[in-house]
Amino acid sequence: MPKPGRTGITRIINATGYSFKGLTACWKNEAAFRQELMFCVVLLPLSFMVGQDPLETALLITTLFLVLLMELLNSAIEAVVDRIGHEMHDLSGRAKDIGSAAVFLALLLVVIVWGLMILKNVF
Repeated sequence: MPKPGRTGITRIINATGYSFKGLTACWKNEAAFRQELMFCVVLLPLSFMVGQDPLETALLITTLFLVLLMELLNSAIEAVVDRIGHEMHDLSGRAKDIGSAAVFLALLLVVIVWGLMILKNVF
């Protein structure tokens, strides 16, 4: 049975609004997201200089978006855990640590892919 609610273009418009609301909330409440977004704003134009063809450029840009996606998910996990309570609990700590690890791996991927691409195309 389908979920009740809006359908068609109204659902798409509403979903887009919720997405922008989430991006705004992350910008306002998460310093790491702001830092990573600024990092991406700097590297995005450089991706067109480092990549020698559209596929390489797309790969470089994809790694940047992956960092932002991981940070959004990490922030969502942290918000849910904090909503439940601020007392220390092993599972809460584990959830937050795993979210943080996902961001770390995405950043590591940026370093590896960008480093290899710079070695290949610049040096």
